[in-house]
Amino acid sequence: MAEFTHVQPDGGVKMVDVSGKSDTIRTAVAVGRVILGKEAFLQVQKNSVRKGDVLSIAQIAGIMGAKETPRLIPLCHQVQVQGVNVELTLIEADYALDIRSFAKSVGPTGVEMEALTAVSIAALTVYDMCKSITKDLRIEGIHLLAKTGGASGDYMKP
Repeated sequence: MAEFTHVQPDGGVKMVDVSGKSDTIRTAVAVGRVILGKEAFLQVQKNSVRKGDVLSIAQIAGIMGAKETPRLIPLCHQVQVQGVNVELTLIEADYALDIRSFAKSVGPTGVEMEALTAVSIAALTVYDMCKSITKDLRIEGIHLLAKTGGASGDYMKP
């Protein structure tokens, strides 16, 4: 039977010890999309959503989410995040909002979870701010696009 990294033989859980790993520069890029529909898209585009500036608030929420990742994901290491960027791009042809996050750290473990959390929280914020316009909002395609650093090496989605 395979040995689990986060489960002890008695069935309890543990956080993996990364103290013996070398500090390296770690980066991660994650993406996702919110399908808004025509009415919500137009209101976001015109910045006329009653709750406020959807794009600015979602951007801030994404950055805050990345910083709070270890509080949200069980057994996730507390990473000293040195940089987080969240970009939101309206795609009129699809009545959608594309979200892209970049996270950077220097340490013994990666920032993939921080980048993914940034996209997820930004998308949920958009959903929350637009749900009074339509219930037909859809969050989709959240995934890791690329990562650098660490023993496993670099990754770029094919």
